[in-house]
Amino acid sequence: MAKFDPVLPKKHVVAGKYIVIFPLKQGTYAESYRVRDRKGNPFFLKLFFYDKLADYQLDGDGNIVEIEVLKGVDAPNIVKLLDSGDISIEGEMFAYAVYDFIAGETLADKMGREDTINPYDAKYAVLNVLEGLHTLHTKADPVVHNEITNLNIMTDLSGPTTQHKIIDFGYAQFLNRASVVPDREGLDLYYRASETFEGNYSVQSDIFSVGALYYHLLFGIPPYFVEQNKFAKEEEDMESALLKAREQNLRIVSTQGQLDAMTLGILAKALHPQPAERFASATDFISALKGELEVGDGGANVVTQTGGGEGGFQATVTHGVGEGEGFSAIAGMADLKETITHDVINALKEKEKYAEYGLTIPNGMLFYGPPGCGKTFFAERMAEEIGFSFFPIKPSDIQSKYVNATQEKIGQLFDEARANAPSIIFLDELDAMMPKRDTPNMSQMNANAVNEFLAQMNNSGEQNVFIIGATNRPTAVDPAVLRSGRLDKIFYVPPPDEAARGEMFRIHLQKRPLEGEMNYDEFAKATENFVSSDIKFLCDEAARRALRSSIKITSETVLETIQANRPSLNQSVLESYKKIRAELEGTQREQRSQIGFNRN
Repeated sequence: MAKFDPVLPKKHVVAGKYIVIFPLKQGTYAESYRVRDRKGNPFFLKLFFYDKLADYQLDGDGNIVEIEVLKGVDAPNIVKLLDSGDISIEGEMFAYAVYDFIAGETLADKMGREDTINPYDAKYAVLNVLEGLHTLHTKADPVVHNEITNLNIMTDLSGPTTQHKIIDFGYAQFLNRASVVPDREGLDLYYRASETFEGNYSVQSDIFSVGALYYHLLFGIPPYFVEQNKFAKEEEDMESALLKAREQNLRIVSTQGQLDAMTLGILAKALHPQPAERFASATDFISALKGELEVGDGGANVVTQTGGGEGGFQATVTHGVGEGEGFSAIAGMADLKETITHDVINALKEKEKYAEYGLTIPNGMLFYGPPGCGKTFFAERMAEEIGFSFFPIKPSDIQSKYVNATQEKIGQLFDEARANAPSIIFLDELDAMMPKRDTPNMSQMNANAVNEFLAQMNNSGEQNVFIIGATNRPTAVDPAVLRSGRLDKIFYVPPPDEAARGEMFRIHLQKRPLEGEMNYDEFAKATENFVSSDIKFLCDEAARRALRSSIKITSETVLETIQANRPSLNQSVLESYKKIRAELEGTQREQRSQIGFNRN
């Protein structure tokens, strides 16, 4: 029961249709109520005080933005607006909005009981929120919510499956309309992107808020947490403290839940201080969560609580000698495994023999091919197989807005790798780090960064530093990177063949509760053109289906899951990579035996 003096008493009838049951909450500009219609159906009603609405909450025609943005929106993950209008009470004009009744609780309420949410439920909730944001962001007149927090996500328990719905659009804005900047007061600073402190709200600021929600659900405290009691008097001090905290690595405050590298990478990307480094859209964020978009493992932007060291690249040494499953976790790629064994592993184990022939380990190699085919995964397993220190780097780890700072970061990276040799530097999205220097829009700062990379890479194998580059766009990489003494070997990583797909299903399913014999050959035949990440996603989805039904995973469950999904790559994309391969490797290289998955 609300502890305030509400405008609407119990049993008051609004607009001749809605009967007040009881008041729920009073805010600065509105009150909310539980109401029912004359048939007894429950609803939520929000009563707006026109004289207390801020300028940003009204559009140019004097309409309430919160109501306008929801008109015509009918999506499973957004609260539904059913009715709205103006009413007069004792001579004073109010606006009202009626929303569908949600039988459940907010995520904040749930966290109040459970502190943290298990990784599966957290991921599912975030996917629901992103699906709702996708609807808003892609409207004909796009909308940004501006206040995604655990308080504004309702868990609807009324249906056969749980749905999470975005509620409370008090700070929402039409993206393409000139509007007044929302007030800072009342917004949760931890969920706000850094650029919003300067009044810049966008799709990317919503993405940051979802990243903050995901982090909060997993770890029980918001990202970049600072002690608030020191800044209770002045909000500006709190903002400054948060901005300073975000200049440091994203700290994973607990290892509870055993999060995988992909999840850490997703958190790091979503919570990046620079908007351009975050996911470009809710769709990209969704694809990453489903394993359809490679984002790396967070690199230098993530530090675990026990990882030690602030700044630099120390936290990126993620694998110690002999840890992990190594090549045994990889299905297919026999030729590539053999090449690594002969040219790198044996070169280290039998240094004298290789030296007799004037050989050391090669400087490095380039993996290229369609997204989701396992380039990043292979590099990680290679580090485990060899026992090298592993430095996974993505563009945001070395970029800086300051002159010469990027070159300094690159130098520091190679210094750390040499100090921890033998080591592997894995450069993900190589095309973004070392783009062609002769392009018209290449800045001098970026050109200097490419030059620094090239200088550091020269003959790095002699110092036991092995470099792997991965890219989906090999023709965009500066040609000097692929010359002798840098990335000596170039390998195309295609989608897995039928035999490899069957083995992937076996690897991803073998440690889960299974019922009867799994028909891996049938799974493989049914997944032509599915890439590695697709197959992992299918196994996860089959497991979810079985879990919801409280049964073990059967072959039928897996086949039903396959039939309900499509490969993430279409045939035209695969054909484009054949042309890229011919262009990059040339006719002579095209005739050599293929590295990667064997093709029929």
